[in-house]
Amino acid sequence: MIWNLKPQSRAFRFVGHVEAVTSVQFSPDGHLMASASQDRTVRLWIPCIHGESSALKAHTAPVRSVNFSHDGQFLVTASNDKSVKVWSVHRQRLLFSLSQHTHWVRCAKFSPDGRLIASCSEDKTVKIWDAANKICIDSFTDYEGFANYVDFNPSGTCVVSAGSNHTVKLWDIRMNKLLQHYRVHRGGVNCVSFHPSGNYLITASTDGTLKIMDLLEGRLIYTLHGHKGPVLSVAFSKGGEKFASGGADAQVLLWKTNFDSFNYKEVLKQHIRRIHTDDPPHLLDIYPRSPHPHDGQSQTTGSSNGVSLFKDDMSSEDLRYRPALFSPASSRRRLEDEVEPAVCTVDKRIGISPALGNALEHIVEQLDVLTLTISILEQRLTLTEDKLKECLENQHKMLLQARQGE
Repeated sequence: MIWNLKPQSRAFRFVGHVEAVTSVQFSPDGHLMASASQDRTVRLWIPCIHGESSALKAHTAPVRSVNFSHDGQFLVTASNDKSVKVWSVHRQRLLFSLSQHTHWVRCAKFSPDGRLIASCSEDKTVKIWDAANKICIDSFTDYEGFANYVDFNPSGTCVVSAGSNHTVKLWDIRMNKLLQHYRVHRGGVNCVSFHPSGNYLITASTDGTLKIMDLLEGRLIYTLHGHKGPVLSVAFSKGGEKFASGGADAQVLLWKTNFDSFNYKEVLKQHIRRIHTDDPPHLLDIYPRSPHPHDGQSQTTGSSNGVSLFKDDMSSEDLRYRPALFSPASSRRRLEDEVEPAVCTVDKRIGISPALGNALEHIVEQLDVLTLTISILEQRLTLTEDKLKECLENQHKMLLQARQGE
């Protein structure tokens, strides 16, 4: 179904698939629409009153997800046949397959710049692929459960996974590190969506709720109730002023975002000032990598027994969190939140050109990354020393026992 949000406008009903439709997405320019189905096909539609479509056939099992590249030229699909496939939209033909998953592939997404593909599977891995060279360059393993959904943040530096084990995890693909780990749902998480600013994340869960996380502060800020039963899908609008959710109760709900009680235009100004400005990662930063297992205990940054939508309840002691490191530039962005940026070609007070200022900011960011890397190395060195000390103590005990036995 295509719904027109203007008052008293008809919705379009398109018929073509012979089994359940599992995923649907508009192309970036809005002139095409792609859908995936359990009938093993992908269809490309012209979103007009006639609903014309053409079928793409290459998968040998139900297709779980479909996603356009940022330029609308390519399509990536994920299927229960354990493969990820990339298609040419213009030629409407299969280009290549990615086949290293060992179980059903739940979801696959292009990065914002189109160079990478992220996929998640019931083999309990999230894989990052180089779209040009068609190889897996990174893999994150979660032993507690598998991811139902995966997506890149707007800057392309992180991927988020929605877990069947009730968790949401945010991974930094540059540092190969788990950044944030939320345990805020009582059921499996089926879908997530980033706000265009990259500062907020909304999740949809089988427990019947939607939850909104503030990623810069690393905490849950809203719990939304509206669906009667599992919430299966959620997505922000292009500008972030609305989001839609779909549930097993056969309802599609349209919501207006009101993260604060201020005028919404003021909220949007705050979002613009907090926009994540990191460049997409260079392929050499993440390529190649060996699989990197993470246990479920590392860096739990969000925890709640349920937070009400109303601001009066936000002081609840049920909400406990530890601030999480979202990116090396987060401290700089928080400073920008408090100081209104001045727009000028040259700062006359100190005589620094914008180019030099940008270069200095880049150097500071790189130093932040180095500081973080050194901190991680120190932690690993400490763990190694502790293990070595434990081994020496055990060896000493065994020698003493051997001498006593003699």
